[in-house]
Amino acid sequence: MKKQKVVFRFLRYEGESKIAKREVSFELQFTSRLLLDELCFNVNKNRLEEAINDAIDTGNEELFIKLSEEYRHFIWE
Repeated sequence: MKKQKVVFRFLRYEGESKIAKREVSFELQFTSRLLLDELCFNVNKNRLEEAINDAIDTGNEELFIKLSEEYRHFIWE
């Protein structure tokens, strides 16, 4: 059986625009903000750790010192 291909086309909606009737609850907004902050924090921390490890592997002491100063903000606990 051959693989089927799916093609999507996005067309501009030319109808009347609709306005939302309800706002998103504060709890949902707050939870989503906390989740996004946590995800961004973890991604940035992991990227910085990889850059520090690369600086150690290559022996670049100046870059290591610079990156370790930035990394201190992630481990202030």
